[in-house]
Amino acid sequence: MSEKTIQIAQPVVEPDEIEAAVRVLRSGKLRYGEECRRFEQAFLAAEGGRAAVAVNSGTAALHASYAALVEPGDEVLVPAFTFVATASMVLAAGAKPVFCDVDPHTFLISLEEVRAKTGPVTRAVAPVHLFGNAVPIEPMLALARELGLAVVWDAAQAQGATSAGRRLGDVADAVCYSFYPTKNLTTGEGGMIVLSDPTLEKTVRQVMDHGREAKYRHARLGYNYRMTDVAAAIGLAQLPKVEERVARRRANADFYLAAFAGVEGVVLPRPADGAAPSFNQFTILLDLARLRIDRDGFVAELVRRGVGADVHYPVPLHRQPVFAHLEPPPLPVAEDLAQRVLSLPVHPWLTPAERECVAEAVREVARDHLV
Repeated sequence: MSEKTIQIAQPVVEPDEIEAAVRVLRSGKLRYGEECRRFEQAFLAAEGGRAAVAVNSGTAALHASYAALVEPGDEVLVPAFTFVATASMVLAAGAKPVFCDVDPHTFLISLEEVRAKTGPVTRAVAPVHLFGNAVPIEPMLALARELGLAVVWDAAQAQGATSAGRRLGDVADAVCYSFYPTKNLTTGEGGMIVLSDPTLEKTVRQVMDHGREAKYRHARLGYNYRMTDVAAAIGLAQLPKVEERVARRRANADFYLAAFAGVEGVVLPRPADGAAPSFNQFTILLDLARLRIDRDGFVAELVRRGVGADVHYPVPLHRQPVFAHLEPPPLPVAEDLAQRVLSLPVHPWLTPAERECVAEAVREVARDHLV
């Protein structure tokens, strides 16, 4: 057992970011205010789009977007292989998630599934830029236009990624980001909704602020999803650093891609067509037919060697208990991935020595358990 574990994620708040938060704390102006408005504008400059709304989590970003775009009884197409919030917030908005299988190589929602599962009450699709791998924007938008669907993009893990050179915020209709501690930018908790339509911005702002259209006048059902100025100050200080931090993640990913080339039992992640991933996670697949160990056993062996590996995600969404009442059909690709995926440390604070340790541990476990 290694004395020191190489962490799967390593959130860092640097001195200037701490000072930004302290400055706001000393001001006494803590709620959503000028810092949030500055953060929204700076985020647009970085990620694209016409309007941005700062909220208190990526989950709130999804819920507010769904609440603005769908009605109770509508259906929303979601990938079955992703974090639960993409689908659970559809339920929270009164709509029904319809689960789509994913591409076995990129792990991203299958456009063929989107087409096949669009029905008379389907209102939207929620493509997820999973692990920072960007869904091809133009094909998805073209299909959504053809089918008459709104698009809620889940970019929680993908800040800094691009698709065919295009920034992820430069799209219709809503793009949802997360600033959870493991993300490429963190405010502790927080999120952002980037929008292409000013009319939609008005609705989203009402949803995130108790449905308010004027002081003590509430036009619709809303919530308290406001970001604080303390969080926004941290985000503003981190934002100029995102490009460098994503570059470090890409360098670490490139190292792994070279280190694992030709390693039997290990299948490497594949970028989507035109994608420049931001590598919020570096997730490999295990070829279990070539190994005398299952995925969970492989993880345990890595942990024993001091590598903080993790699984994103061990249960596909259509098999989660919260969605059992929907009686979803089998989705073979998502179910297979859930048994074989394995995430490795790729964060920007990883040292060359640490990533070499990770690579050697993976090679060693695979070699020791080959059939």
